[in-house]
Amino acid sequence: MKKVYLDNASTTQIRPEVIQEMTKVMTEDFGNPSSTHGFGRNAKSVLELSRKTIAKNLNASAQEIIFTSCGTEANNWILRSAVKDLKVERIITSKIEHHAVLYTAQALQKEFDIQLDYVAIKPNGEIDITDLVELLSQGHKTLVSLMHVNNEIGTVLDLERVGVICKEHNALFHSDTVQSIGKTELDLQKLNVDFIVASAHKFHGPKGIGFAFVRKNSGLQPLFFGGEQEKGMRAGTEAVHQIAGIAKALEFSYANLNAERNHISELRRYLIETLEVEFPAFSINGVSDGFYNMVNVLLPFSDEKTAMILFHLDMKGIAVSRGSACQSGSIKASHVLAEMLSMEDLKKPSLRISFSHYNSKEDVDLLINALKSI
Repeated sequence: MKKVYLDNASTTQIRPEVIQEMTKVMTEDFGNPSSTHGFGRNAKSVLELSRKTIAKNLNASAQEIIFTSCGTEANNWILRSAVKDLKVERIITSKIEHHAVLYTAQALQKEFDIQLDYVAIKPNGEIDITDLVELLSQGHKTLVSLMHVNNEIGTVLDLERVGVICKEHNALFHSDTVQSIGKTELDLQKLNVDFIVASAHKFHGPKGIGFAFVRKNSGLQPLFFGGEQEKGMRAGTEAVHQIAGIAKALEFSYANLNAERNHISELRRYLIETLEVEFPAFSINGVSDGFYNMVNVLLPFSDEKTAMILFHLDMKGIAVSRGSACQSGSIKASHVLAEMLSMEDLKKPSLRISFSHYNSKEDVDLLINALKSI
């Protein structure tokens, strides 16, 4: 039985070149980058070259890239320090953010008694920009935190437009770019964004490593304390092999971006066309022209079929999800879909199908056949 992996929004297969690079670093460059001897200096060199590679691909300066364990850590750090150290009095976010932002904002509201406002969501899952402008016109020192690409429905925020609006209202702008980095171009010299975050395992790198872009002179302070690693912003011995892995993964993602984006876009189009033929009553959650690597579909299945759909697909070797991987152990409906769908539609099966360049049309055919057989 051929196994079909269509859950690339939760994690991706590591590129062989990345594994090779990490293996080399673990074998040859095992020194502590804080040590002053040759072994340490070699490791430090790998670390700083990796930082420069990432910065170059995003048109940022190397000093603005701070390595973290993942996107969740980076989001927690940025939001907490914005409130605690930058004296932000209000966070504006949305109810369809990743829980790494939502739960952090809610915890900060309790701890620091800040104002927490949620921007309105349109029925198609897009952020209501008019409502954002209205919220920002109310004063207060504000941080806006809105994700670039929604991890469940693939709606895309206009970063450039929101950045300009935030600047006009003297608000700080943080965007969770975990789903978009490595999959679309970001020019951080042109964008008015103060903070973005990334996680390597979303673009064919290793798990357990991410980074934050923190614009120069932001005033952000460390989340925890210890050594002087990462310019004093993130204590702890750096995972040099992981850092080499994230840099190599990002480099390859951007070097192959156009070809891989075209291939994946074609697969998404083929999936939608095939669903239209085989399940004419299906619908897309969000916008039909959402981010090119994923689509969230509502299927016209009965209650009995809905309950076991993921189990049946898994038995046929097909991996998809019903929402964020971080929430897959939960029996609650997706908080993202809950903002958009009626109670009746929430009970029906919604599947998030997400592609990578490793997928093929055969994978789509196998998925469709499996759905027809349920």
